Amino acid sequence: MTTDIDARRREVRALSELGLTELAKASSGIHQTHRAISDRVFGLVERGLGATALAPVKALHDGITDGVYTIVAESTATAGRVSGKVADLPLATPLSETTTGASLIGVVNGLIGDELDGRQSALTDSNLSVRVAGRPVDVTAAGLRAAFPRAGRRVAVFVHGLVETEHAWRIGQKHSAPYEHRLWTAGVTSVFIRYNTGRRISTNGQDLAELLDDLVRFWPNDVDELILIGHSMGGLVLRSAAHYGQEAGQLWTQRVRTYVSLGTPHVGAPLESVAHHASAALTAVPETNAFGRLLRRRSGGIRDLRAGSLIDDDWAGRDPDDLARALAAEIPLLPGADHYFVSATLTRDPRHPLSRVIGDGLVLHHSAGGRNSTRHLGFDDANGLHLGRRHHFHLLNDPALADQLVAWIG
Repeated sequence: MTTDIDARRREVRALSELGLTELAKASSGIHQTHRAISDRVFGLVERGLGATALAPVKALHDGITDGVYTIVAESTATAGRVSGKVADLPLATPLSETTTGASLIGVVNGLIGDELDGRQSALTDSNLSVRVAGRPVDVTAAGLRAAFPRAGRRVAVFVHGLVETEHAWRIGQKHSAPYEHRLWTAGVTSVFIRYNTGRRISTNGQDLAELLDDLVRFWPNDVDELILIGHSMGGLVLRSAAHYGQEAGQLWTQRVRTYVSLGTPHVGAPLESVAHHASAALTAVPETNAFGRLLRRRSGGIRDLRAGSLIDDDWAGRDPDDLARALAAEIPLLPGADHYFVSATLTRDPRHPLSRVIGDGLVLHHSAGGRNSTRHLGFDDANGLHLGRRHHFHLLNDPALADQLVAWIG
């Protein structure tokens, strides 16, 4: 209980401090925008009245404005530092082990998780872990036996997407995830992974490869078959893990029989490309510079979605705000496994003009299938499933898809 209380206190303090600190940064951004607009207005008025006549008014305005915003920013930042030391809510369970708390932390990590990781924030204490009922599992022989008393020889590993946690797999359900229940009837034990989606995909991929190596080594039974299922970014993290695991000669990669990606942007996500170029345009203008800087704070994990980057070489040593074409090395699909993909579109027909532009709301149909005009990952079209009139998050819990997973896995 002491450990749980300490973890809860660290997380509450970290969230409280982060919230007020971010509010202080927002105040500074508003200050910068206010001054940029007022300077432009005063500049236009000066052309008619002259600088001498307007100088006293501008000096008074600037002095008051700067003083007020400085007080607000410094007071809020100070409150954040203080709250980080005294926040102590009467909760016996760490926030990260509750559905609501984990979801909140998952969103924060998705947006700036790499920044928090660099600061060793309590919100990133467990960057990647196996979870059962929200609690982390010790990936040792004893820990896995206790967490999976009915462990089978066929194991499905579920990896969630950006800003999600393992709880996303049971959206709308009170207990077990629907896919978990259906696979259990087919003799498959499900394992759910949680990770910090703000970190680089390649960083998470390397850590996941190590985790899966331990999982297979210490699993209560010999693992005959490993099934990898990833939603959105999770599909990229799994491909990255497979690449690094195969490079290192890890045993688990030889156990993979099936890989399924659900709405994964294998060749990139258009929204990240829009954000990338929009941030450059906004920072070039004083009045919108603060908004541009806010966009540029998006995490490395989000940036990797621009082209579906899987390895360190895709981003290491490059200016993240460079407008040059994003790099994404052509990493082949893991040999020896059957590879399936699922796409969704808001309209019934993926060729509909609306679906061609927005796909499932976040990922385009062709990207989920790993193909565009210049890239083709090698998915067999016969191994694909398209779901019309669905959005991106329907893929986490869909009856038709549950049936198809069972059919594919066999």
